[in-house]
Formats: sequence, C-alpha cells, structure tokens
Amino acid sequence: MFNAALFEGRSVIRPEELVEMDTDVSSLLKTGEYAETVQKILDVVKKSARGVDFVILGLENQQHVHYGMPLRILLGDAFGYLKEYQETARKNKKEGRWDSKEEFLSGFRREDRLHPMVTICIYYGEDAWDGPQKLTDMLEIPEELRDVVNDYPMNLVQVRDSGHLRFQDPDVQTVFEVCRNIYRRDYEKLSEVYGDKEIDAELGVVIGTITESQGIVSQALESRGGRMNMCTALEELERRGMETGKILARYEDGMSPEEIARKMGLTVEQVEKILEENGMLTMA
Repeated sequence: MFNAALFEGRSVIRPEELVEMDTDVSSLLKTGEYAETVQKILDVVKKSARGVDFVILGLENQQHVHYGMPLRILLGDAFGYLKEYQETARKNKKEGRWDSKEEFLSGFRREDRLHPMVTICIYYGEDAWDGPQKLTDMLEIPEELRDVVNDYPMNLVQVRDSGHLRFQDPDVQTVFEVCRNIYRRDYEKLSEVYGDKEIDAELGVVIGTITESQGIVSQALESRGGRMNMCTALEELERRGMETGKILARYEDGMSPEEIARKMGLTVEQVEKILEENGMLTMA
C-alpha cells in the first residue's frame, strides 16, 4: 500500500523488514493544574527497519468522509512522536545519560532522534472525498497570515479513484480494481475480466465488505475458505443496479414507496432503504 501510494510501486518498503508495533499512542497532556488523557489508537501501525533508522507506518481506515481527518492524523502522528520522546527521556534518566544541563532539562540528548511517522488514510467510500486534505483546509485564515500558519497535509488514497496505483501484490490489485469498477457500475468490464475467473474467498469477503455487497460476501462465505467464481456475484450486482435504477425512476415519477414495492414485488422497507441510500428519502 505505501509503496504504491507514495513510491510509484517501487519496493522502498520491504515486507520482510516490517515488525509489529503497539497501536496505542495515548498521551497525558498537562497545562498548569489541568490534565487530560487524550487517546489515539491507529488502525494499523508497523515499524520498518531500514539500517539504523526506522520508519513508523500508520494506516487510517476510513469508510465515510471525515471532515476532521487532517487533524486526526496530525494528532496520531504527534502522539506517536510524543510517546517515543517520553520513552527516550525515561531511558536517558534511568541511565543518567546527560552531557549537559540542557540535555538533563529536556530529557533528550543532542544526538537523540525520533523515528519518522508516515500515515496514509485509505478512503473506501463510493462517493468522492469532499473533505479537507490538509490542516489549513480546516482553518479560517486571514490572507495576510496564510504564509505564517503551519500546515499538515495528509496522504489520501481513494479506492474509487485508484487506477493510477500499481500494486505488486496481485490480490491487492484485484481488490482495488474490482471495488473501483463496482462503484462505477461498470459490470461489463467486470464480467469481461472476472466473469470466469476464480479468486480466493477471503478476497471476496473483503470486496463485498468494502462495497457493501452482501451477495459477494454470502457467496464467499459459502466457499468455506476456498476459491469462488465471481460470475454469480457480478450478475447479482448488475441485477441490483438495474433494480435500483427502476426504483429511483418510479419515485421521481411520483410513485410512493408503497406503490413501488407492490409493482416490483419488494417490501416497503427494501424500497425505502434504496431511496434513503441514494439521498431521495429521509427516514424518520
């Protein structure tokens, strides 16, 4: 994921170098007599060994647009740095590793260094991300002060707009490609590429979960951990897409959910759910 999103698919980060890290970067913030515990737990955190240096990789999974995501990532990175800083300071204090009063006061020796934090937000939503992509997008800044306000951009990967990414892992490439075309309702291309192709059932569960396609999930689970053929699942997706189109068209023509349900042999709840998902009906 990181190689595809940040390094044009080059193997800058190697799987065999990665080791697990604690995902809890909770921290205690103190201001005078006031103290507050702020908790920030990343969905996935890895540490990549690269010689004597390390790169900490944080992964934020997001299925819906989060309009505070740049701040959320900033906090996660900041608490990660703070946690490592505090651990280094405690170690220095325990070992008495001070060469000056400045080092003693800061708890940090002049040659001490923290490991970089690199965070990616993966957005699985069907609609385009319309939220902020950097901290300044969330701020109301007078024009004359814009150049002096520190910014914090985020690394955003949208599944729906990921055709430019090149994954070395064929399974990851399959997940992104299938999900992307499901969002586009490009069932013809899906059938052409994957109609007669078998994929691991685990991939089917991932694809079905991301795209909220219960038919794909059910078929994958029935495969009991083996392989599944996408043909039946894609036919169900195409049928559902056509069904949704008919419901929306009839609702726009003035038919009530009850009338549509009777006409199409569905329940009122099924019709209302589709209308709500497409922003045409607000449920009480």
